[in-house]
Amino acid sequence: MSLFKARDWWSTILGDKEEFDQGCLCLANVDNSGNGQDKIIVGSFMGYLRIFSPHPAKTGDGAQAEDLLLEVDLRDPVLQVEVGKFVSGTEMLHLAVLHSRKLCVYSVSGTLGNVEHGNQCQMKLMYEHNLQRTACNMTYGSFGGVKGRDLICIQSMDGMLMVFEQESYAFGRFLPGFLLPGPLAYSSRTDSFLTVSSCQQVESYKYQVLAFATDADKRQETEQQKLGSGKRLVVDWTLNIGEQALDICIVSFNQSASSVFVLGERNFFCLKDNGQIRFMKKLDWSPSCFLPYCSVSEGTINTLIGNHNNMLHIYQDVTLKWATQLPHIPVAVRVGCLHDLKGVIVTLSDDGHLQCSYLGTDPSLFQAPNVQSRELNYDELDVEMKELQKIIKDVNKSQGVWPMTEREDDLNVSVVVSPNFDSVSQATDVEVGTDLVPSVTVKVTLQNRVILQKAKLSVYVQPPLELTCDQFTFQFMSIPRVIQCKFRLPLKLICLPGQPSKTASHKITIDTNKSPVSLLSLFPGFASQSDDDQVNVMGFHFLGGARITVLASKTSQRYRIQSEQFEDLWLITNELILRLQEYFEKQGVKDFACSFSGSIPLQEYFELIDHHFELRINGEKLEELLSERAVQFRAIQRRLLARFKDKTPAPLQHLDTLLDGTYKQVIALADAVEENQGNLFQSFTRLKSATHLVILLIALWQKLSADQVAILEAAFLPLQEDTQELGWEETVDAAISHLLKTCLSKSSKEQAMNLNSQLNIPKDTSQLKKHITLLCDRLAKGGRLCLSTDAAAPQTMVMPGGCTTIPESDLEERSVEQDSTELFTNHRHLTAETPRPEVSPLQGVSE
Repeated sequence: MSLFKARDWWSTILGDKEEFDQGCLCLANVDNSGNGQDKIIVGSFMGYLRIFSPHPAKTGDGAQAEDLLLEVDLRDPVLQVEVGKFVSGTEMLHLAVLHSRKLCVYSVSGTLGNVEHGNQCQMKLMYEHNLQRTACNMTYGSFGGVKGRDLICIQSMDGMLMVFEQESYAFGRFLPGFLLPGPLAYSSRTDSFLTVSSCQQVESYKYQVLAFATDADKRQETEQQKLGSGKRLVVDWTLNIGEQALDICIVSFNQSASSVFVLGERNFFCLKDNGQIRFMKKLDWSPSCFLPYCSVSEGTINTLIGNHNNMLHIYQDVTLKWATQLPHIPVAVRVGCLHDLKGVIVTLSDDGHLQCSYLGTDPSLFQAPNVQSRELNYDELDVEMKELQKIIKDVNKSQGVWPMTEREDDLNVSVVVSPNFDSVSQATDVEVGTDLVPSVTVKVTLQNRVILQKAKLSVYVQPPLELTCDQFTFQFMSIPRVIQCKFRLPLKLICLPGQPSKTASHKITIDTNKSPVSLLSLFPGFASQSDDDQVNVMGFHFLGGARITVLASKTSQRYRIQSEQFEDLWLITNELILRLQEYFEKQGVKDFACSFSGSIPLQEYFELIDHHFELRINGEKLEELLSERAVQFRAIQRRLLARFKDKTPAPLQHLDTLLDGTYKQVIALADAVEENQGNLFQSFTRLKSATHLVILLIALWQKLSADQVAILEAAFLPLQEDTQELGWEETVDAAISHLLKTCLSKSSKEQAMNLNSQLNIPKDTSQLKKHITLLCDRLAKGGRLCLSTDAAAPQTMVMPGGCTTIPESDLEERSVEQDSTELFTNHRHLTAETPRPEVSPLQGVSE
């Protein structure tokens, strides 16, 4: 808090959500009143023009109704307002308003109020100029030394200076080397225009040079110009300041000297008339606006500089004389005479906070109490420190990073999935082949008991499922917590009833301990009235063409799921087990269990891994080729550019042909990379589906607990997305190796083996497939999955059938692989793959 605050004399808020800039504020006796009091003229980007004459009853009062003399909607954004002698035949002051495509000059006259509403103003349009180019800013003055009137110069966005001699258009000139418009000012002593170009240099142009230069409307050289009547626009002087400028202003000491002030992004410059630096000041903060004005001291100038720290600094040359705090960030500052009070500082913020203030102090009335000195008892301090450390240690043991579960009710997330599909599908692609893609509405409810701020809701579904919106932010809700809520989507969202198939390439059988249930009861939405055999047989048809068949045994307690593609089995298998569990829970049966007694189909799984890895290697090669061709393309471009710039023409030596061929290669390689990325995405989706199926079968095979299944899922499914930098193969290999060397290890020697800390893409998948086979072998021989600290100790319990250690050599590993392959590998092989949308779990997560 600063001691020196700007003393609020009068303030108001302009409009609602309006925007303002440095050209939107002006102070002048715009109504030509006899007392010579200034009025505050403010224009906004919303098109409103307001004129104020503050008359506060006491210091610090807000705006009253009678303070507003005029408020009018001009319907066009107001870029800048200025007051000067803009009408011919009179030396009275008029108001010039610059719009983006129009310049308007108004006459403002005051009317004495006869009632309590006070004085008022009326505004009359004197003339206007429609601009052919979009305006940026303007300046005015007695161009060419004219007496008794002011001319206006407008700078357009494309670098043209347009000069208006009051009611008539004089000429227009383009600035040389123009890129972006900068601040513009006029020096009456040197009769020059000054601006700061995009080259970060101050440039000065004589008015006479502008007037006799080539007309901007006649850019083509004519016969008259060839004879010497037209001249090229030449800059008078330049000065490189090394940064962009926020504003520029000219202040005259007297008739014989003037100074050019330039406010940069980090420096404040004062220049002489000829462009030499008089002085400069490095600023330690980011400025927002400034206003130089003559000082009472001879030969010095005071400067008001506002910054983005809500401060207003007053400098006398380079010496800081005063610093005062403002309630807002000023974008424009002016000094004027208001209500017989001279030197009132008027500031305007970009959101419409208009304040009239004067410099002063606001001393703090707080007095610090006297400190009572006492001797320190170090023994008591030690006891207190030990108690505090004990409390901190107990807290760290009892809770983790996030708050405890008793605060779980502070924010609850619940999800309700609509039982019916949307009448009009909201899917991006309404059709996939001949199938229509449906959509379903999911309602997510957030209930909070405490005040929250900026809560963020994220919804995730696995591909190919898509969301219309996956991110929601609630501003009314800051607790450092993450709450998850999982929900299931209807199977019909990606699956339709289909004809069952008697033959298939891939089959799995699920055993249960209860009598078979009618498939019509488990899948009521997929029943067909024309088929009576659906009690034991039911067909499913995925969007995109894949077909799956489920058969329930009539004599045994088994269910068979079969399909032409291995990865398509997982979703229906998982859905069948979940629906069986729900069915028997409703019947009150608590001992229902599923199991799998067949062989784990690792061979089919390994073929999917090899295909995914092959696409990754192919993508890496394509990206390397694309990088080489891009380097070659840029090298040819540089050589061609050097040939074209050479003053002595030289043969191209077929460089243009080489450039065209390289360009075609770059485009072809880019298309190949994009196509490979699409194939890799589909392959990764198939691989994830097959991985879910393998995990499910292992869990049923070994009767794993929920915690052990979670460990398997964390090891086999660590990534939601697959990239070249971090891929599925190396990540899963590292996770499985960690399990084999910790909880599944059988000797301390294995635990001492260090894992590689860097994950790099492997040369092939042989090591990964060996580790997966070993993992299944260890689980088959009684190994258990655990992440607790005691899992690192060697397991001395007697396992059924014994348990082998991790082989130390390739021969030992090869022998174990041969033995386990006979145990886990299915005799069926994958058929050729066809491009199609991949099946994914019908499960979403909201956070």
